[in-house]
Amino acid sequence: MSFVQRHGLWSDEQREAAVRLARTVEEQKLEVIRLSFPDQHGILRGKTLVAKEALAALESGCTITTTMFAKDTAHRTVFPVFTSGGGFGMREMEGAADVLMVGDPTSFRVLPWAPSTGWLLCDVYFADGRPVPFATRHLFRTVLERLAQRGYDFVAGLEIEFHIFKLEDARTSPADAGQPGEPPEVSLLSHGYQYLTEQRYDQMEGALDIVRRDILALGLPLRSIEVEFGPSQCEFTFKPTRGLEPADTMILLRSAVKQICQRHGYHATFMCRPKLANVFASGWHLHQSIVSRASGENAFMAKEGGEVLSAFGRHYLAGLLQHARASAVFATPTINGYKRYRAYTLAPDRVIWGRDNRGVMVRVLGGPNDPSTRLENRIGEPAANPYLYMASQILTGLDGVDHALDPPPSADTPYETKAPSLPKTLREAVDALEGDTFFRDAFGAGFVDYYVHIKNAEIERFQAEVSDWEHREYFEMF
Repeated sequence: MSFVQRHGLWSDEQREAAVRLARTVEEQKLEVIRLSFPDQHGILRGKTLVAKEALAALESGCTITTTMFAKDTAHRTVFPVFTSGGGFGMREMEGAADVLMVGDPTSFRVLPWAPSTGWLLCDVYFADGRPVPFATRHLFRTVLERLAQRGYDFVAGLEIEFHIFKLEDARTSPADAGQPGEPPEVSLLSHGYQYLTEQRYDQMEGALDIVRRDILALGLPLRSIEVEFGPSQCEFTFKPTRGLEPADTMILLRSAVKQICQRHGYHATFMCRPKLANVFASGWHLHQSIVSRASGENAFMAKEGGEVLSAFGRHYLAGLLQHARASAVFATPTINGYKRYRAYTLAPDRVIWGRDNRGVMVRVLGGPNDPSTRLENRIGEPAANPYLYMASQILTGLDGVDHALDPPPSADTPYETKAPSLPKTLREAVDALEGDTFFRDAFGAGFVDYYVHIKNAEIERFQAEVSDWEHREYFEMF
């Protein structure tokens, strides 16, 4: 009996998808398959197996070291993995022990840009069949299951800003290596400052067309390709999908765009605010709604004139606002991302909502009997782990429903409205999470402590660096 069979890990749909996967490998004569899992930062990690071995590992799993869960954003191991409990307080994590990646056959794709290569998203398990508690795709799945038990599905549409530059120097000399290495040198594809003009789109079309074709060939539900206001900045939007799919789409999109661009002499980045002259910050606006599993009806949709949201929708919105400060670290998990929260920049800086207002944290769209009614949370950065971002939205929204919370009045002047501010720094956001009893219960204290530890390691490395600002400020004067 295989590992998958022994622990009942696949649904009927996944078993059927596994049969189709094997047929595709044979028919298209695939040579290798990449087995990847989304780590704590939303970065894909894994192994590439020759096709025959990958098929053999479908139900038995593929080993990978537990240190993958111990790394910060510089890929440094920040837990004492060789001490008792491996720094996690778990014997299974000691000594860089192995866990098993088990592919989700429904996620299988053939890579359009890498000949003879398949791609398979995986979940990660201990040898006894228990999910690794720090695996964020599984964490999101458990949240979706809780929502399903109430009779609902989560629906999300993605609106993602990022940059594509021309790669001038990849900085690959030995002296440029490090942890992290030197960033590449780039130039612009457009000067920007002409939002949605055909002129700027045409300047970027060569790169955008390459990306568009491969993204569609990959099967991602792309809707539009736009040029943003900033130099070399663009925005992709994706149609609403249910359950795990929007989070998987975001994971695959980021990895795919970077790979496609690198192969064609470009550099794509989902970093929020690159340190380049005149370059603008990028956001990730998450459009979300909750729908009935029985009827398919949008639970946010108001049925009475004059109301923008149903009672369920108002309570859900209030939950997002109530827990906004503690959940900010899941939507904006990098030090850099908090430099986006500035007044009068079409980015939020305080905990407010408004009807079709782009200056607020949560923009409410729709109205009475409008099945497209949704909440657009504008807090996120494009580097966020989508599984944590979306899970935090569902959990906080449902807490508002459970406690019948009511939101404050709509903020029509978002940058003058008196309201709690969003965290100004990653340190402030991490502190808000660490002391929050709601998330300690919802995600589990063990996961919160784990995530706080990794984020604090990132912050401490940042604080130890001597910045350009310090050098300019003090070197000559003192």
